[in-house]
Amino acid sequence: MQIGIVGLGRMGANIARRLMRAGHKVVGYNRHDDIVHELAGEGMTPATGLADLVQKLTPPRVIWMMLPSGAITEQSIEEAANLAASGDVIIDGGNTFWRDDVRRGKTLAARGIHYMDVGTSGGVWGLERGYCLMIGGERQVVERLDPVFATLAPGAGDIDRTPGRAARNPTAERGYLHCGPVGAGHYVKMVHNGIEYGLMQAYAEGFDLLRHAGDDSRPEDERFPIEVADVAEVWRRGSVVTSWLLDLTATALAKDPALAAFTGKVEDSGEGRWTVQEAVEQATPAPVLTAALFARFRSRQEATFGDKILSAMRKGFGGHGEAK
Repeated sequence: MQIGIVGLGRMGANIARRLMRAGHKVVGYNRHDDIVHELAGEGMTPATGLADLVQKLTPPRVIWMMLPSGAITEQSIEEAANLAASGDVIIDGGNTFWRDDVRRGKTLAARGIHYMDVGTSGGVWGLERGYCLMIGGERQVVERLDPVFATLAPGAGDIDRTPGRAARNPTAERGYLHCGPVGAGHYVKMVHNGIEYGLMQAYAEGFDLLRHAGDDSRPEDERFPIEVADVAEVWRRGSVVTSWLLDLTATALAKDPALAAFTGKVEDSGEGRWTVQEAVEQATPAPVLTAALFARFRSRQEATFGDKILSAMRKGFGGHGEAK
């Protein structure tokens, strides 16, 4: 298929590469030219702006936005919609608030333009590992774009099949899922990231405890000089708490057990806040997710070793640096 990609940052560029490697035709635009020239050398058709990108796509067009949530995405979608024709598809693959998707979907539908929200998880590793995709939109449009989603997703791989799934949606086993109408994809991704906060916080607090097990303030016979890097490694081997986040933690600790390169001031990218707000609106208890979000706020005042663990995980899966 042919697809236009607007925003060739850490994830957008690798999405373009993964599609091209599978034979899809990509037209790409980015405000900074360096990555455009680099990807053009790998087979991408470069565009000098949104108007140029739309002109180089064959109707019905597919335009995938991979931009930071907020004003830049809003402006780019509006500009693309003004250039698009009836039957074209605009996809927001960033981390947008789901209610913005619902609003946009209604506005664009009135103009004959299809809108889809695709929550995308996989970070900087998606090029090789594939991306977990949570999709919102009209079923017929989702089905038409299945070759794109199937290419980006990781596939079944060597993960054992879940017992009892034979009659259920087979794409979930391959790493992508049509979650419902417009807004549903980013809703699921929002909760996904809220859970991510909680998991990361649990690891951070646990490793902080281990690091202080040998402190001089403890009774001498209760001091345990535990090597946290080795604990992270042994937990990767058969433990019930093994995960990709633990893999990233083990890698960071193996390089530097003190994590001296991190300040521990942990940013949040919005989805955690939206998850907590949704829990409040539903009156659904979410104490772990809420505490994990507040812990990030606290880290910007007085950081701990656990906060450095959080920063190391964020850098590991998403390439997120710490705010200066």
